[in-house]
Amino acid sequence: MDQYVIKGGSPLVGEVAIGGAKNAALAILAAAVMTDETVTIDNLPNVRDINVMLQAIENIGATVERVDIHTVKINGSTIHDTSVDNEYIRKIRASYYLLGALLGKYKDAEVALPGGCDIGSRPIDLHLKGFRAMGAEVDIRRGLVAAKAEHLCGTHIYMDKVSVGATINIMMAAAMAEGKTTIENAAKEPHVVDVANFLNAMGANIKGAGTDVIRIKGVSRLHGTTYSIIPDQIEAGTFMFAAAATKGDITVRDVIPKHLESLSAKLLEIGCQVIEGDDSVRVIGSKELKSTNVKTLPYPGFPTDMQPQMAVVLALAHGTSMVTESIFENRFKYVDELNRMGCHIKVEGNTAYIEGVDKITGAQMSAPDLRAGAALVIAALSADGISEIEDIEYIQRGYEDFEGKLRGLGAMIERVDSEREALKARLKIG
Repeated sequence: MDQYVIKGGSPLVGEVAIGGAKNAALAILAAAVMTDETVTIDNLPNVRDINVMLQAIENIGATVERVDIHTVKINGSTIHDTSVDNEYIRKIRASYYLLGALLGKYKDAEVALPGGCDIGSRPIDLHLKGFRAMGAEVDIRRGLVAAKAEHLCGTHIYMDKVSVGATINIMMAAAMAEGKTTIENAAKEPHVVDVANFLNAMGANIKGAGTDVIRIKGVSRLHGTTYSIIPDQIEAGTFMFAAAATKGDITVRDVIPKHLESLSAKLLEIGCQVIEGDDSVRVIGSKELKSTNVKTLPYPGFPTDMQPQMAVVLALAHGTSMVTESIFENRFKYVDELNRMGCHIKVEGNTAYIEGVDKITGAQMSAPDLRAGAALVIAALSADGISEIEDIEYIQRGYEDFEGKLRGLGAMIERVDSEREALKARLKIG
């Protein structure tokens, strides 16, 4: 079982390059099968979820050629099956994007119900409501979602609540439906815009992505293209908050600063310096962090995927802070782990009350999910002494070479896969 051994207490200093956005890439890979021509996608993050998605696409017959670890060529003309089910695809949330893609292209799709991190209920009823509105028959059987349509017809769809996944899925299906589709109360996240831009690069007609009304005029076919994925705002944010927590000085490179505005605003609020460049953001941690309140909201609000990392920073700030989670109900499972390090965090309902402490100490911990796992790593790097973090496969789902990038900033972190190696690592960094 892989784990991290980390010695904390030193500020992280230096530059780090940010990879492509995992959440955009997963949807774009699914959309790539909607044409019979070759699509080249670069700036792909080399993480577990991406590799699972590529495997799923290959399993249904598409041609997948890895040009290098960050570039892939996909050709969907060889697809022989519209049923996607294997043990791996069930483990990733984004498997549902293949529903919209295959339904749009073939008017027929069957995809295993998705898994991913256990951070709360993430029903796909909005996705299915959208498909049904366009004329598809949708059925759930044997753990599979099946959608079929004689004709997919454009329609007016109002989203009962803002959902990134449903917005993207409906947008993909609508791109090849007959007539016009309007999605109201659409998600505005950067990766929604990225998927729309990708589909438009293949010949789709989508307008309004990034606003709450998206208008789509269906086309009969899509063509090949070459496309580069946007940078990952959550990876960037994780390193920005690592600078704050360790009182370091980190420049995140290859980013779009506008996508990071809600994070930069909170860092300024708690006393850090934030210096924006054209494609970089530098964060200089403060010796005296101040408390604040945070509520997670859909973009452009504070992202739910940065909530655990924020909690770690506030646990080291002076005063009492409040973190309110309004997106997922199960997102505070990391709190017990932080309290074992000496943090003072109490959870009531969907709010964490955080009493800042001067210092925390290393502990043995377990990552409960992807973003909480990254937050525990930040906590370990801020703590006195040595920490060990288990279940790091969650972290590997969404961060490429996390420990390598951290070491480049001066972190003492080793990845080990046995107790013997853990002992060696403790001696090495101790």
